[in-house]
Amino acid sequence: MALADLKNVLNIFGGKDISEDQRNELFKEVLLMTLARAADADINIQNVEVDRIREIIKDHCGEDVSAADVRVAARAELYAEANLQKYLSRVSKRLKREHKVEIVDALTDVFRSDEHVSPLEVDFFNRTIEALGATPAEIAGLRIAES
Repeated sequence: MALADLKNVLNIFGGKDISEDQRNELFKEVLLMTLARAADADINIQNVEVDRIREIIKDHCGEDVSAADVRVAARAELYAEANLQKYLSRVSKRLKREHKVEIVDALTDVFRSDEHVSPLEVDFFNRTIEALGATPAEIAGLRIAES
């Protein structure tokens, strides 16, 4: 699937500028990458986590991803050049604030999907939030009301 090839993330990491459409595609790719790696944060990808990731991607992006796409995006070999947090630090400047909030919310949702949050998952969450440059308000889900 096109979303799972992560081409926009790789372009950003290569230093290219992006259009508004590419920014939205970047969000989709970053969401898939982050959630897939989150499922593997405790070194044990649960089927319930994969299923929840697929639902989140469908809900937030309108895209269907297969379980195989999720598992491929989670593979450590994809991050040989740089770890996920380094990718996120680089691309976070190109994400909209709303996209960061959606990623934080979705990440929390995935970790809670198997009813057990491990210390490894908490560490992954903290490192991911830091890499995204998310604020405490964004982490808490506080959004400024539009007038």
